[in-house]
Amino acid sequence: MPFSSRRGAGGWRQSSYLPTTKSANKQPRKPRKRAAATFRDFVLSNFFKIILCFTFLFFIFILFRFTYVPKPLPLGPGTPRRRPSPPRKPVVHKSSNDILLPAAVDITTKGLYDKIQFSDEDGGSWKQGWRVGYKGNEWDEEKLKVFVVPHSHNDPGWKLTVDEYYDRQSRHILDTIVETLAKDSRRKFIWEEMSYLERWWRDASEIKRESFINLVRNRQLEIVGGGWVMNDEANSHYFAIIEQITEGNMWLNETVGVIPKNSWSIDPFGYSSTMAYLLRRMGFENMLIQRTHYELKKELAWNKNLEYVWRQSWDSEERTDIFVHMMPFYSYDIPHTCGPEPAICCQFDFARMPGFIYESCPWGQNPVETNHENVKERAIKLLDQYRKKSTLYRTNTLLVPLGDDFRYININEAEAQFRNYQLLFDYINSDPSLNAEAKFGTLDEYFETLRDEAARIDYSRTNEIGSGEIRGFPSLSGDFFTYADRNQDYWSGYYVSRPFFKGVDRVLEQTLRGSEIMLSFLYGNCQRVQCEKLPTGFSHKLTAARRNLALFQHHDGVTGTAKDHVVEDYGSRMHMSLQDLHIFMSKAIEVLLGIDHKRNDQNPAVFEPAQIRSKYDVQPMQRTITVHEGTLQTVVIFNPLEQMRNEVVMVVVDKPDVTILDMNWTCVEGQVSPEIQHHKSKIFTGRHRVYWKASVPAMGLQTYYIANGFVQCAKAKLATLRISSSSNQLSCPTPYTCGYLDSETVEIGNGHQTLTFDLNLGLLQKIRRNDGYSTVLVEEISMYSSTESGAYLFKPNGEAEPITKTGGQMVVSEGLLVHELYSYPKTATENSPVSHFTRIYTGKNTIQEFVIEKEYHVELLGHEFNDRELIARYKTDIDNKRIFYSDLNGFQMIRRETYDKIPLQGNYYPMPSLAFMQESSGKRFSVHTKQSSGVASLKNGWLEIMLDRRLVRDDGRGLGQGVMDNRPMNIAFHILVESNVSSPSVPVLDHPLSPSLLSHLMGAHLNYPLHIFVAKNPEEISVQPPARSFSPLATPLPCDLHIVNFKVPRPLKYSRQPFEEPKFALILHRRQWDSAYFEKDRLLCSIMFDEPINLFKMFEGITVANTRPTSLNLLHDDVDTLGYSEHFGDGAQEGHILISPMEIQAYKLQLKPRG
Repeated sequence: MPFSSRRGAGGWRQSSYLPTTKSANKQPRKPRKRAAATFRDFVLSNFFKIILCFTFLFFIFILFRFTYVPKPLPLGPGTPRRRPSPPRKPVVHKSSNDILLPAAVDITTKGLYDKIQFSDEDGGSWKQGWRVGYKGNEWDEEKLKVFVVPHSHNDPGWKLTVDEYYDRQSRHILDTIVETLAKDSRRKFIWEEMSYLERWWRDASEIKRESFINLVRNRQLEIVGGGWVMNDEANSHYFAIIEQITEGNMWLNETVGVIPKNSWSIDPFGYSSTMAYLLRRMGFENMLIQRTHYELKKELAWNKNLEYVWRQSWDSEERTDIFVHMMPFYSYDIPHTCGPEPAICCQFDFARMPGFIYESCPWGQNPVETNHENVKERAIKLLDQYRKKSTLYRTNTLLVPLGDDFRYININEAEAQFRNYQLLFDYINSDPSLNAEAKFGTLDEYFETLRDEAARIDYSRTNEIGSGEIRGFPSLSGDFFTYADRNQDYWSGYYVSRPFFKGVDRVLEQTLRGSEIMLSFLYGNCQRVQCEKLPTGFSHKLTAARRNLALFQHHDGVTGTAKDHVVEDYGSRMHMSLQDLHIFMSKAIEVLLGIDHKRNDQNPAVFEPAQIRSKYDVQPMQRTITVHEGTLQTVVIFNPLEQMRNEVVMVVVDKPDVTILDMNWTCVEGQVSPEIQHHKSKIFTGRHRVYWKASVPAMGLQTYYIANGFVQCAKAKLATLRISSSSNQLSCPTPYTCGYLDSETVEIGNGHQTLTFDLNLGLLQKIRRNDGYSTVLVEEISMYSSTESGAYLFKPNGEAEPITKTGGQMVVSEGLLVHELYSYPKTATENSPVSHFTRIYTGKNTIQEFVIEKEYHVELLGHEFNDRELIARYKTDIDNKRIFYSDLNGFQMIRRETYDKIPLQGNYYPMPSLAFMQESSGKRFSVHTKQSSGVASLKNGWLEIMLDRRLVRDDGRGLGQGVMDNRPMNIAFHILVESNVSSPSVPVLDHPLSPSLLSHLMGAHLNYPLHIFVAKNPEEISVQPPARSFSPLATPLPCDLHIVNFKVPRPLKYSRQPFEEPKFALILHRRQWDSAYFEKDRLLCSIMFDEPINLFKMFEGITVANTRPTSLNLLHDDVDTLGYSEHFGDGAQEGHILISPMEIQAYKLQLKPRG
């Protein structure tokens, strides 16, 4: 229903018509009869003019009324309602990179951390709170309205695989819900996970499907969230979050005909403000969250701030506001949801009665069947809990979830809950003196009733900033990491658990995105049915890849908190999709380069990826290219980014005598270095790495050749080696020239920076830039001993201790393009758990010139590493005062501070892709990571990142095992040291800092690497192939504009969609960057996004027929409800887009080949 009280709502504004000139002096008032006669004469003399004017006005009214009809949002059952926007502010055409002003809010999570003492006081019955009471007159004027919301939390993988859970539990739960809700229209239920619903839908009969849809239409059954899974919010990248929600929401809309507007997120282990932003831009109106630090819950509950409006810290215009309900107690199970006393609430979990499969109440008193003899006593006891819980909130509208993991598994269980609660409700509702009404409800009914109450009663407090979204509630900014559920138990371990598969997750993301882009260009350039064969034939596998990536975003998937065999299932699914995507990309290359326009999905590909992965749980290996005398191998490079890339690339060959040629057979300088592996003595593999600098068009393809015997060009130059070996086991590999390292330090450098290493330990010691700027950087590899840590918890016994000792093996390789130091350190164990490369690049005009590349090979295998957690620590001279910044989901940065009042593990935070330290002078140290991890700054100038963890014990959070399935893996960091070139962005309390533009580009290059493909068969060198490349963009896009995705949303229905319907989606992100670090000579692009981009002129050879702005889940075309500024929708119809910094915007496009 509409809520006219929301700011921005209301009727037509009255107009005042004022004279354009000053009136003459007032005349005496004429007699009323004279005035009437004058008016009659005027009407008669101007009759036809008046009729003509009225006719024209009526015509304008009819034209406006019937030609402009706002399209209602398909929000599902019930009365559609639109979200009024906050009052429109003047549109300011921003400069290339406006400084983001901090949001004005009532509460910040940093402010909460500063205030709370974290003393963990015992609150009695509500152990983490206080003894809650009430006077009894709180509901005299506004009765208590209780919505009991039945639910069942279905993990798509945890202790069982998603298939095992479906077969044993989830399909029975859905069957039960459909059957039991149909018996009584008063019964309600909510469902979240589309991964299970889609599977059930395939298996369900038409009768069950129809019954399900009727329940949704009747508002008995609500789909909340509607993502493929309930995603993790610490490790997941925003690309994957958008994908998983879109996949679920689109399936739901196409199948059931609804689009969710309420988010239900009860089990992720902490919450990110990025999620609030994405949901707002997807058209969601309300959120519910549960797992936040128990001390924060207590503080918010004490001040009745558990319901608030979540605002992004960088949003000074209140355009990202979304309403949030935070549950107040320990868990989402029934004992912890009816009120503050779990011993009483457990008595109302009727599935714990004798005869059911669930354990009895641990507090000693179990539920009993409700009957006419005990209903009064039971109802009053339950209402007492409801009343106590309601005092923690501002309104008299109360939400009471009723469910737990995999509940309502059969008819008897469901009937026990519905039957007993209905008797209790009937008693409460029959007694007016109780001033209460209780009933089953959906999440939407709760929020609707709450908003209605807030529209009637103003709960605002004096000087409260609040929000135009809904009055009466505080505004809040910040995030909710790191989560603690009790005592000193902080859930920071899952930031790192199963890091191997966290790495696979990111590889699947970047490969899926690359495949989506290629498929879009295949369809966009296609004029005939023949060229649709490949993308059409691949559609099912593309959909499967989307869903396998989405599945792993589950809060027990990417978190690494599932049973071993479940992790294997996730890994196998991702591996299968990676293979499918690589095959498709290999074949798409042939079409896009014009080699085979009629390529289909059946014939084998001509190309294959340069990196191959033989199994789901092994590191990818570089394919060895064999080039015989007189032959050449074709190499095709795909650039998935939106700017031209000049980059040093690498492939592996079996012999070093090779030459590099570009597509025009022009000679390209190259470097050959020995391939090195993680091994104590056999470091050299006998294979060779070939490097050259490639130039690849934006989102395009470029061809190179590796030849043997091409006499017109010089061979790639051999690197020179220097070796240090404490055991003298290393010999110089053929055909390289070797020297020996015999000093205390060694240096490698390029034209921009020089790195100094401690030769005894093989670790970084100092960075000196060639402009005189230097940074002390003492690299350390250390381990925590952790006998209480588990998959979820990080709980070390003390400080981390360094593991490296004097000695070990070191190789320095220096060549035309790459200088690197490899170290296999000596440790107390016979085999080191880690070895590492440090690389810098000398290729001119590349982003890589400024990068320090760290690559750690980790093998935390064997019993000697049990209950150990491995870290890389960088000890710098930066005076950061233990304050640093880490990213949230790869989307935005947030300020972190180390507190002495919480333990070490509570000062660890998620690091999905970036962390940096900065001092007041502007000196900044940044580390980009290729996969999610955990990060901390425990001492001044220190930044440490966890690499892997091997834990024997279960940590008591339900998994029932430790983490012992470690795999050998590589973890890559890109380090950037910067100094400000203008007034530094001084860290101000709660002020959002941003990466530099160079840092953004560096992160993009790391997370979206070039895809290299090699021809399966060599060609004769005597025949020059035609020049082949693919440049789809008319011009490269601005440096601060990122294409999140370019895709065909419905590939399975592409050919069946009407021609005029947009079949493509383009999602764009405007990066915010810190202009204090803008050094133009460090960038390869100079165009900043300060002018509108014309989508109609974006592509080369493709016409954009029409554009339509839409929500991030691609389902809401009425963009006025999404919170964007005016220019989002205004210019899109003409193809002009202008995006404010930080914003992500989506567009639907119709493409056709340019004739």
